[in-house]
Amino acid sequence: MNQLTINTTQNVNINFTAASVGDRMLASLIDYIVKIAYCFMIWYLFFYWLNLDNIIDNMDNWSGFAIIILLFFPVLIYSLVLESLWEGQTIGKKIIKTKVVKLDGYQASFGDYLMRWLFRILENNPTLLFGIIGIIAMASSSKIQRLGDMASGTAVISLKNNVSISSTILTDVGDAYVPIYQNVIKLSDNDMRIIKESFQKARAKADYETIRKLSAKIEKVTGIKNQSGNESDFIKTVLKDYSYYTQNM
Repeated sequence: MNQLTINTTQNVNINFTAASVGDRMLASLIDYIVKIAYCFMIWYLFFYWLNLDNIIDNMDNWSGFAIIILLFFPVLIYSLVLESLWEGQTIGKKIIKTKVVKLDGYQASFGDYLMRWLFRILENNPTLLFGIIGIIAMASSSKIQRLGDMASGTAVISLKNNVSISSTILTDVGDAYVPIYQNVIKLSDNDMRIIKESFQKARAKADYETIRKLSAKIEKVTGIKNQSGNESDFIKTVLKDYSYYTQNM
């Protein structure tokens, strides 16, 4: 499988395994099955059981069309909503264990998911052979990106790693540990991975300027105020607090 190296804004390289074309197609197939199941449920409930089609027949065309669009609209925005809520995953991606990430190492934003969704409409256009353009783009891309990934600066990675993310970001804390900064839960696993690796690299090189910038960035993103005064101690506490809340959620 293709290895995907993400260079973060702190110049830390993080290696991921890019999801294969097969995994991405399988995840999409599962999502299509979910969508079809939803459509069948709507048809059975509203049109077969409640005879909604008879009610629509007595309406003007625009009103009837609006009701149909409203009922089936969740199918259209399925991937956009789930990827936004589940940090880059849909039902299919969760089952196949893949996830959307930014190429700069940070969590993708709603705007990124929106861009991917808009391009998906183009790539899945029936007149363009139902996704063949996306398949060709992934097969020819070293990062296995479809057009939506290229436009949004994202890639889909495989989470089927022998080493779990917990082993790379969490810090051992005792049962008696008392956390200080509750707002660390605003950060994602990927944020903590970047913070930990950046911090370790900076400490090894005695790069106190990077540590200072990293501390300031954490304060800005989370709203946390450094209570220790020392940037290194502050980052250590943030790592421990995140581990505490993650392990006890």
